[in-house]
Amino acid sequence: MSDETPSASEIADFNQSIIDEFRANDGKVGGPFEGAPVLLLHTTGAKSGKERVHPMVYQDLAGEVAVFASKAGADTHPAWYHNLVANPAVTVEIGTEIRNFRARVAAGDERERIWSTQKELAPVFADYEAKTDREIPVIVLEPS
Repeated sequence: MSDETPSASEIADFNQSIIDEFRANDGKVGGPFEGAPVLLLHTTGAKSGKERVHPMVYQDLAGEVAVFASKAGADTHPAWYHNLVANPAVTVEIGTEIRNFRARVAAGDERERIWSTQKELAPVFADYEAKTDREIPVIVLEPS
């Protein structure tokens, strides 16, 4: 793998392959995400109004779910984060279940508690944090 940043179309192709695998295998995927809890987050584009689907690792918070706008440690937030802030009503696929949630950005002690746990569960998130000067947003999805 090269050190070059992947193009938008390469990322879209990679994400689509994960989405297809997720749906074909009742929410389970292999490759770099094998064994990790993965969900599909459906957001509404802030500008386009179009539905977007994003595969991502999540943390189960006993009824709520946390996701992380890490963008693999890039210096900018991922586009889905901006969509979610503009339109916090989201749909999530976890396994074979589809559920509605309302998103909010965690702050203070809540953010720190969830983020610290995530770095323990998946140390790659600590690597992402080390790559950037921005605070990686932690988003809590509350059932709606």
